[in-house]
Amino acid sequence: MASFKPRNTRASMAAVLLLLGLLVSQTEITGAQSIGVCYGRNGDNLPGAAEVVSLYQSNGIGRMRIYDPNQETLNALRGSNIELILDVPLDKLRDLSDAAAANDWVQRNVVSFSPDVKFRYIAIGNEVSPSDQRAAFVLPAMTNVHNALAAVGLQDQIKVSTAVASSVIGTSSPPSAGSFSDTSSPFITPIISFLASNGAPLLANIYPYFSYTGDPTNIGLDFALFTAPGVVLQDGQYSYQNLFDALVDSLYSALEKTGGANVNIVVSESGWPSEGGNAANVDNAGKYYRNLINHVTQGTPKRSGQAIETYLFAMFDENLKAAGFEQHFGLFLPNRQPKYQINLG
Repeated sequence: MASFKPRNTRASMAAVLLLLGLLVSQTEITGAQSIGVCYGRNGDNLPGAAEVVSLYQSNGIGRMRIYDPNQETLNALRGSNIELILDVPLDKLRDLSDAAAANDWVQRNVVSFSPDVKFRYIAIGNEVSPSDQRAAFVLPAMTNVHNALAAVGLQDQIKVSTAVASSVIGTSSPPSAGSFSDTSSPFITPIISFLASNGAPLLANIYPYFSYTGDPTNIGLDFALFTAPGVVLQDGQYSYQNLFDALVDSLYSALEKTGGANVNIVVSESGWPSEGGNAANVDNAGKYYRNLINHVTQGTPKRSGQAIETYLFAMFDENLKAAGFEQHFGLFLPNRQPKYQINLG
């Protein structure tokens, strides 16, 4: 099979993660502890944070990712028991490369809300390109935030990482050949050492949708949607029936080649748009989310039986994103009506 072409850096900072079923069918969530939903706020018609937290709770969604330390959201999360990934946005990376600034950031945005808010990970940047000037500040900011957490005894409870795109992989097919690109390697290798030393996972945004639309001639839609009737790719002892597993395992292979054999992957975004692009429709999106949610409890061929902590993007359609498919990743419409029938039963 041809190389799984990863998506280029997308036009807006967040990308896409979603949840569940078709409008007329129901999605059963199994292994709900492995599933979270990203809460993006790039819209001018979205409900308030308190309503959003209530919507998470009423739908049994126990994990959330937010892309900046929005105070309204953090206050609404107090006492909710929702576990949180909190991002440091790109425009703060340089600031947090200063230890004093990082300590102040942690005090204001983490310590002042803990333990009422259940922080799980701090993500230092989302899909920072190795060629971006801000890439030089990612590891220093990670180190400083970790040290600030350690100073208040939270380093074991809250892990520090960064979220990467599939584009950090140079070779992805077959998955056993997975390796970081020559461009990415100087950026990612010391980060992997940091994660391995501190028992933290690598956050990764995994999008079979973009791999499929980037090479539909060589990648079948059924392989991307978890609907292939049999093995599509045999890689030594490992058999691949879906593209999601192949992408995740190519990243595991790259980690193993870079001193990160013991670093776990948390899928910090994954989803499929309901309109606005090739193969973007409610039917395909429903298939993807149902099958993804049911699949992540099983692990990948390389990590069989190890549930994959996965965050679907996003809670709502966001109308201020770039026109097209980027606006159509919501599980819910801005009026809080579900785009897909959700059954947490």
